[in-house]
Amino acid sequence: MDNSIKTLREIADLLALNTANTINLNPVAERIAGGLGFRRSFVLLYRAPAEQLAAAASSGFVSAEFRKLETGAEAGIFAELFERSAGAETIEISHRPSFHFLDREGGNAQLVLVPIKSGKKKIGLLVVQTNGNAVSSSSAEFLELAAALIGQALRVETAVLGERERLREENLHLKQELKEKYDFSHIVGNSNAIRIVYDQVTQVARSNATVLLRGESGTGKEMIANAIHYNSLRSRRPFIKLNCAALPDTLIESELFGHERGAFTGADRLKRGRFELAEGGTLFLDEIGDLPLQTQIKLLRVLQEREFERLGGTETVKTNIRLITATNKNLEEAIQTGAFREDLYYRLNVFSIHLPPLRNRKSDVLLLAEHFLEKYENEHGKRIRRISTPAIDMLMSYHFPGNVRELENAIERAVLACDSNVIHGHHLPPTLQTAEVSGTVTSMSLSGAVHAFERDLIQDALKSTRGNIAKAAKMLDSTERILGYKIKKFGIVPARFRQ
Repeated sequence: MDNSIKTLREIADLLALNTANTINLNPVAERIAGGLGFRRSFVLLYRAPAEQLAAAASSGFVSAEFRKLETGAEAGIFAELFERSAGAETIEISHRPSFHFLDREGGNAQLVLVPIKSGKKKIGLLVVQTNGNAVSSSSAEFLELAAALIGQALRVETAVLGERERLREENLHLKQELKEKYDFSHIVGNSNAIRIVYDQVTQVARSNATVLLRGESGTGKEMIANAIHYNSLRSRRPFIKLNCAALPDTLIESELFGHERGAFTGADRLKRGRFELAEGGTLFLDEIGDLPLQTQIKLLRVLQEREFERLGGTETVKTNIRLITATNKNLEEAIQTGAFREDLYYRLNVFSIHLPPLRNRKSDVLLLAEHFLEKYENEHGKRIRRISTPAIDMLMSYHFPGNVRELENAIERAVLACDSNVIHGHHLPPTLQTAEVSGTVTSMSLSGAVHAFERDLIQDALKSTRGNIAKAAKMLDSTERILGYKIKKFGIVPARFRQ
């Protein structure tokens, strides 16, 4: 019995140490045969796609015999025994002609078959061939325990492989979602300025050229960087981002190049930098104009030599990345003042893309507003049909110093504030409604505010009815005479809404 326990421990260790994608059961079969002196042992597993048993491992077989075992298993010679198996079962080989190939020496050899289960489901058979001696109860118990260990290991393997496949499919799905999200067709706008950007992104995306994105804050530089990466040859590789202005000078080098253990106080382990994390993919450095001069020197060397050392280390690390940088600063002025290295500038300025401010893209404001309206009504669970004419006029007359980001925030706020299915001017942020910012409003009394609100409602009704005064009056629960009076009072031209 002590030998059985030792063998079971060895089997458990073999199954636990198996780190391959699929478990190798041959060493387990060898231990089972050798542990209690069986002549042979083999494992048959049920393959669902083929709906038959297949030989998965063996011990004590020569090649020709194992081929016969495989052929016999495929032919179904063990199918009946598998179906009826409930515990250890002994059969005489001599009583079954289809098993005679297993008894090459002749005699009264026996097979002992034990079902392998995953939970309550039978998934295979553990089979041993005796030397002709009857199998003791302790040996049968040993085989049942060995089969249980195999079943548990196969159950874990199935779970791990299933989870790995699920993660692989999820990863592919997310990558496809990102690629679709940042597809060129999703760049919103049809102005000449944005069409130039679109053409430049299309030209450079499939290359490995270094790209410098320039433009004011909020113009969409990070979105363009995403579009370049996910439409490039490196789209399946990592896309790593770092904002150079968000970290103090003392940490920026460690973030870019990594550090060795003990490189500085608190560095208790090796850390890989962004260049290593982006290996084979794309590294996006935002606000490159804020990079410290000392770090600029090291970055220049990486771009020239394609290698670097971690902070506090001596080992040279090779790097293969595509670099995209962005800035809202005037780098030419920074070079003149000594705040930016001229040689690094020429390394970064291989392919420059200038993103225009929103004030130069007036024809895109409404398109962007509709895009953000659809995005945030879905996100916040609201149903908003449109933006009112006065609200559109306010958007079109505003100069948006915060560019696309400010417009997006304004639309999200309007969606949250809207209590109907139409966004009106009073739903927009105060910055779009004050004289100091928009230049569209002077001082307004209570009566003036009421008149402005009335004018807003009337214009909205006329827009909905395509300038039909009778229908607009009915919509506003008023009379055609009263509405006509107010239209004349406010100087509204119904014909404008018939186009």
